Amino acid sequence: MVFSLTEPPLFTRLRGTDRVLIAGAGGGFDVYAGLPLAVSLRQLGKQVFLANLTFSDLNQVDLDDWPHPGVASIRPDTAGSPDYFPERVLARWLASRELPSTVYAFERTGVWPLRSAYQALVKHLAVDAIVLVDGGTDILMRGDEAGLGTPEEDMTSLAAVAGIDEVERLVVCLGFGIDAYHGVCHAQVLENLAALDRDGSYLGAFSIPSRSAEAQAYLDAVAYAQAMTPLRPSIVNAR
Repeated sequence: MVFSLTEPPLFTRLRGTDRVLIAGAGGGFDVYAGLPLAVSLRQLGKQVFLANLTFSDLNQVDLDDWPHPGVASIRPDTAGSPDYFPERVLARWLASRELPSTVYAFERTGVWPLRSAYQALVKHLAVDAIVLVDGGTDILMRGDEAGLGTPEEDMTSLAAVAGIDEVERLVVCLGFGIDAYHGVCHAQVLENLAALDRDGSYLGAFSIPSRSAEAQAYLDAVAYAQAMTPLRPSIVNAR
């Protein structure tokens, strides 16, 4: 595939896709970091679905809302904790903007059951691309850096999706520098990016203009989530 300065390589890779699953890789509020991309892809006419590796308690979710073991369909009226439920908060924000308001929640499990859940959702939604999104950049850690941040869930999602070769698979990160809060040395992040580039796997970096529709949607959703989850706000997105 030939890339050009006139189009970010990420969008070049996604040009031939029609139905894209954007999934938070590291749990918590990671899926919110995928909203700028979701807005942009929808503007291009693509169907976009949102999912997240969840830290939420899903015990109250109705049995009919589990399309496959390990993944639940979360809607604005889904039963669950009033204090912490990032996926339902996002569903409510989406509904308030008259956008498709189902957010899929993957249970926090090991690689094999998570891969099975992803494969089932890929089939259920007929998606042709999965984009794992990380708030911060610790998904790029290899294990020998000075500080790793909180990479366990990111690595689980990465390994799970790596085994699904029937769809386009990409990783995006939002917020270079944020993981200094968790002890990551960003000189080593840049070294890892350089290694990916030498391997032909790096799709570049770009800024999201603060006055763009993508940025405004992201900021609005994060502000809404912070207000709705005051006891456990998102550290990463707040920064």
